[in-house]
Amino acid sequence: MKHTRLFTSVIALGLMAFGASAQEYSFRFQSSDPAGNPNFEYQVGWTEVLKEMTDGKVVVEMLPVGTIVDYKETLDAVGAGILDGHICDTSYFTGKDPAFGLIANPVGAWSAPAQMIDFVENGGGAELMRELQEPYGVYFIGVSTPGLEAFVSKVPLDGVDDLKGVKMRSPEGAIANVFRAAGAAPVNLPASEVYTALDKGVIDAADYSVFSVNNEQGLNEIAKHPVYPGFHSLPLVEVSMNKAKWDALPEDIQKAFYDSVKVFQETQVGGLMERDQAAVAAAESEGITVHNWSDEERAKFRGLAQEEWKSLAEGSPMAQKVYETLTTYLTENGLLN
Repeated sequence: MKHTRLFTSVIALGLMAFGASAQEYSFRFQSSDPAGNPNFEYQVGWTEVLKEMTDGKVVVEMLPVGTIVDYKETLDAVGAGILDGHICDTSYFTGKDPAFGLIANPVGAWSAPAQMIDFVENGGGAELMRELQEPYGVYFIGVSTPGLEAFVSKVPLDGVDDLKGVKMRSPEGAIANVFRAAGAAPVNLPASEVYTALDKGVIDAADYSVFSVNNEQGLNEIAKHPVYPGFHSLPLVEVSMNKAKWDALPEDIQKAFYDSVKVFQETQVGGLMERDQAAVAAAESEGITVHNWSDEERAKFRGLAQEEWKSLAEGSPMAQKVYETLTTYLTENGLLN
């Protein structure tokens, strides 16, 4: 596939930048994904790219979720040097500061991965991440994402008004609050109960995962009106490491980290998008109706979400700073219209 070839081409460029040398740096990073998960496989691919780009100078051992510490504890573990780094969904640290949740997954803000990535790389997001992580002794290197989550539904959903009265599975917190404001009736269920709850009519819809995962789980077979691309959730996945160890790296190695993370980002986003699109084609061939919300309906949902963003912003000075930077970016790019 073309995204796999991208790895190869960048590796070739990296080899030109470094002479032959033995391993000089060894790090352990922990993922928030389990072994065998497609996201984890892309993360392992990143370690291989980094190794090749540095001609073997940097070796990163990528550990599955929970190997050393719980997934919600990696920020502290990286800062303490128990882990050298992590790749994880930033929203897992919302309990430390609501700013983490607001920057990680502002409900309804993004309609495509490219929008969130541009915000991070060019709209002030990276600077906010580094300021957020500074007190923990952690340095934000770069961003990726598995993409927009799809939405599972047994009933046709073509816009915000169609959410009224819909019983749906949703995580507690910000996203449930926004769905409630739209008139839906969110309930908190573990992922393991979603299929049965849909099948038995306990719920009409579900916030679950990306389209390809939903399809593989058989959810679209019993809920034949999925929304794709999704309109509600696109997580920021960070690649970060211990700041003292980062600061000790020479500039050429730091650059290799930046460059390899960008390759990881492009490969993961592109690869999973292809996977989703193939799943959409397969689902439609089996009589499943895929709904794609218009820009106007996405903007309506985003309007409801803004009230929740404001509420989160009141939680801390950093959350307020994230809110102001985020809404400025969205306004300047016409995404709040």
